[in-house]
Amino acid sequence: MSDRLAQIARQLNYPRGLLAGQVAIITGAGQGIGAECARLFANEGARVVVSDIDGPKAEEVAARIRASGGEALAVAGDLLRDEAIADLVKKAAEFGGGKIHILVNNAGFTWDAVIHKMTDKQWQTMLHLHVTAPFKLVQALAPYFRVKDGEPRNVVNISSTSGLHGNAGQANYAAAKAAVVGLTKTIAKEWGPAFGVRANTVAFGRIETRLTADKEAGGFIEVDGQKVALGIPAKQKKAGAAAGAEQFADIPLRRAGTATEAASAVLAIASPLSSYISGQTISVTGGRNI
Repeated sequence: MSDRLAQIARQLNYPRGLLAGQVAIITGAGQGIGAECARLFANEGARVVVSDIDGPKAEEVAARIRASGGEALAVAGDLLRDEAIADLVKKAAEFGGGKIHILVNNAGFTWDAVIHKMTDKQWQTMLHLHVTAPFKLVQALAPYFRVKDGEPRNVVNISSTSGLHGNAGQANYAAAKAAVVGLTKTIAKEWGPAFGVRANTVAFGRIETRLTADKEAGGFIEVDGQKVALGIPAKQKKAGAAAGAEQFADIPLRRAGTATEAASAVLAIASPLSSYISGQTISVTGGRNI
């Protein structure tokens, strides 16, 4: 899809790329969908700020972009901490010569439990990471977005089908991702009329990332010294097959999406190809839930 977008960009007289001259902050960009967003945005001419809690991974992504001729800055920090948000905005503004055009709120992970066993820590962490941190980052970017300089500004918040339809074992994640939709629509209504800021949500279905890999693979993230296992138990994935159902039977395309396909959707909605789209939730699901 990214090659097709590049072809369209040339046809529409964007020879330097769809995002040429724009500065983009992408959170959670040290790996997975965020890293692919960073790569694709840089390929379209954006100056990319690679934000991630894992500094070495963020720098690795930024280094690859620079090696390919793009411009990128890695900024490490835990977005659950206010000082990290302030530092990210400060460094992004310096990198962008005082301007920031795009924010992709992508950082996140899952911390599952059924409702009657979910701890306050699990609940609060998911709400803080998926709603409060994006809100605070948008708030901190107000001086750079609420401007009238004729240049485009837009926010892309990442949600999930869990936020649109709910999901057993994910009351915390589903509630947070549902709240993101309301936050997005409010940004569009508040900052669109006077400043032309666009805000949209991209809700992912089953995408091949560490969050959907086999939990037995050992992926984890650390929260205040506690290791949180990531992924889906293999036996849960096999349960459908054991019952005679195809693994992706509820997806019309009969497969999971790739990180590149997910990132391409984010690029499309952030680009001028979507210049009259705002306040919307774009489902990237392979047709699931239609």
